[in-house]
Amino acid sequence: METDKSLLSAERNAEMEEALYEQMLLKAKEEIQSRLPNLSESKQIRPQPGFCIKTRTSKNTKIFINICKSSHIPAAPDISEAELVAILESEDPSGYRVPMSIGEPHVEVDNSGSGCTAYDIVINNSFFDKIKDNELFREFFVTVAMEGLENKYEMELSREWRMLKNRKFMGSIFDQNIRTKSKPIIQEIDPSVSRNPQTKPLISEIQSSSVVPEYTIVAEPSQGHPSFLVAEISLPKVSSVRSLVLDLGEDRIVLLARPDLYHLDIFIPYNIIQEESGAQFNKSTKVLTITMPVQPS
Repeated sequence: METDKSLLSAERNAEMEEALYEQMLLKAKEEIQSRLPNLSESKQIRPQPGFCIKTRTSKNTKIFINICKSSHIPAAPDISEAELVAILESEDPSGYRVPMSIGEPHVEVDNSGSGCTAYDIVINNSFFDKIKDNELFREFFVTVAMEGLENKYEMELSREWRMLKNRKFMGSIFDQNIRTKSKPIIQEIDPSVSRNPQTKPLISEIQSSSVVPEYTIVAEPSQGHPSFLVAEISLPKVSSVRSLVLDLGEDRIVLLARPDLYHLDIFIPYNIIQEESGAQFNKSTKVLTITMPVQPS
């Protein structure tokens, strides 16, 4: 049986062309990144006092939690009481998350002269105003904050707590280092124009109440802790990368397509390396591909 050598040659040429194309994309991405200013991966913030709550550990040790505020912390999605109740009663109540920065424990002395441990938790100013004036949101946030402390410091806290009336914080409030993040540059691929990627910087953010696009997220490798995640988002109504606003959080993807086309806001099951992530929009297939390296376990 003879093999059609012309078909094999065509396949080899196609593979070589695809490999060359991938090398071109990689080189273009490296050149783009080299032109960007070097940004610090973290910055120091000085939280402002808010209020203080008192609780205890499972070993009956007194714990004080200073709830602080800062404009440098991202704001939580603005939802109503009814929407919060619906989320809490849903099958996945973890779908609503509150950005916060949890500080290191510091030893203090309470009013009775006894030693105690205090923690500072920082949230955005607008969300602080909401929990200050709304009991439902305050109860919800304190529960979430306690879970954050338990996960970070491997302890168990009582859900019985009280807010201190005459003081906004226990002891001192310390500066905190928070991760800074930058929006990834989206490369625009137009197969009809010599397959050369063109970079389009994203400039502004918009609010949108648009439809949620279809998407898939694949882990590589598929078994065990992945090295990276690849998200493919179908955007059939988008004609240009100029209409896209993409923001990657440590465990979150937020995508807006203006004017009022698409709005995607999802959490992902792993923490990613934001600074090394990249995105490409294919004008032919209308698919946005986001490649996200995963932080080691």
